[in-house]
This record gives sequence, C-alpha cells and structure tokens, in this order.
Amino acid sequence: MKELVFGHKSPDTDAVVAAKAFSYLQNQLGYDTEAVALGELNDETKFVLKHFSEPAPRIITAAKPEVDAVMLVDHNEAQQSVADLKDVQITHVVDHHRIANFETAAPLYYHAEPLGCTSTILLKLFKQHKVAVPAKLAGLMLSAIISDTLLFKSPTTTPEDEAAVKELAKIAGVDYQTYGLEMLKAGTNLASKTEQELITADAKSFEMGGKTIRINQVNTVDLDEVFAREAKLRAAIAAENKAQGYDLFLLMVTNILDSNTRLLAIGEPQEAVEKAFNAKLVDNKVDLPGVVSRKKQVVPPLQKAF
Repeated sequence: MKELVFGHKSPDTDAVVAAKAFSYLQNQLGYDTEAVALGELNDETKFVLKHFSEPAPRIITAAKPEVDAVMLVDHNEAQQSVADLKDVQITHVVDHHRIANFETAAPLYYHAEPLGCTSTILLKLFKQHKVAVPAKLAGLMLSAIISDTLLFKSPTTTPEDEAAVKELAKIAGVDYQTYGLEMLKAGTNLASKTEQELITADAKSFEMGGKTIRINQVNTVDLDEVFAREAKLRAAIAAENKAQGYDLFLLMVTNILDSNTRLLAIGEPQEAVEKAFNAKLVDNKVDLPGVVSRKKQVVPPLQKAF
C-alpha cells in the first residue's frame, strides 16, 4: 500500500529534503512511498535541488484522494499539515519540534529529538538501519541542516548537527562552509518577491491562549532593503489576518550575517509580544539582537506570555 511522505505547509529546505530522505530510507526498508510537498518551494530550496540535480517533489493539497496512510516529517501539528490529515492514518513521524495538537487513532512510529534539523535525526536512522546515504542525498541533507541552523549560528544547533554536516560533506564531496554561505544567500534574493510571497514563504500557525498566531520568517543580508517595503508589507499582513482569521501576525526579518532580527507585529494582543521579549514595540516593531530561531527564541517566550 503506497504512502505519501511530506513536511509542513510553506515548506522550507528541511521539510522538502527530510521527505525525500525518509521516503528513500523507507523504500529501502520495503515500504512503497513517495515524497511530496505541501506548497511552492522557496528560492533556497530551489537552489539546493538545482545544485545537486534533484527534481522537485510534486505538490499536493490533499492526501486522501491518493492514499489511506501518510508519514510526516519536520512537523506534527495538524494546522501545519495537509488539510485532510484527519482522514488518513499517520504511520510514521520524524520531527524536531514541540508536540502539539497531535493525536492518532492507531499506534505509530514516532521519533522526535531536540536537534537542530530533522535531517540530522534521519542520518541516525540511516545508520541504525545500516542503509548507506547516496552522495546526492547526502548533499541535500547537509543543505537542510545548514538551512535550519543558519550554518551553525542558530541556538538550535547541537554538536550532533555539526558532526552530521561534516560527515555528510565527506560523502557528498562538498566544502560545506563555502557552499553553505552561497546557499543561504540564495535564499535572500527578495527583490523579485511580492509582499504576499514574502509574508507567506515560511509561515507557520500556532494556537496560544485561544488565539491563532501566525509567524513568518524572512532571511536577508539587509534589513533596510526589506523595511523599505514596510507599508506594503503591513497592508499584505492585515489582509492576510482578515482573510485567514489570524489574531496576530509576526514577521521576523532576520539578518543572516549578524544574527539579528527585526520583528513586525500586526494584530492583537500587542502586549503579549512586549511581555514575551521584555521590550517595547515602537510603531509595531522591535529589534531582537541575537534572535534567529522561531522555534527556540520566539515561540517559547510567546507561549509563556500568553
């Protein structure tokens, strides 16, 4: 029986690569799976796939028309997954995020670790099952780890993530430092993006205190370039809040060169944002020095504040 393997909506490099890597591993173990995506790929992921001559996964909006069972990677929260998740059986989950809004009717395989990237966990699973990682897949997996850890600058980075990149780089024949910076910069080409594309490219929804919080992160090498479009970004976010029913939308604009973030908060309650970061919002904005991780530095203090 065929199963689909996918990461979260608004897929980033790890969501796409982890799906490909876990699908490959499961197929080697006798399953019949296909890696798919739940949305358009971002520029960084397109760069990675092109660099390693890997085809993009096809995009789906529903799973049940095709299969009865699915495998999730790089997420578990229902609101971040395929729309008809409740209509299919979840047989496997491999993830590195918090567990929330998740339940199943049947037992399943669930592997979660607090590492910087799902692909780091997957390398461990390849070793556990004594399955060799092909050179091309090794290149994809090290790309995902570099992406999620911002080339080891993110506080989510663990020694296991760094060791995994070095090991995968040898298999792939890649100078990970040079390649990694080139890859991260490929994801910061924002001039050609519409405001709608900027605010949805890496967005995730979270339920906190009865409110729906939408958090999107944009990586750049120039904060001023992004905020030169602030008026249009505000209008796009306000429209998105109204259309989707989000109470609060946080746009994280992160400078990957100096590891600082400027946060734009549109919606309510604003005071929860100020409480979370112990800082005053000025014109809906606040600078957060050293903040680069949504998962570790933004979501937890917000949850505490709510």
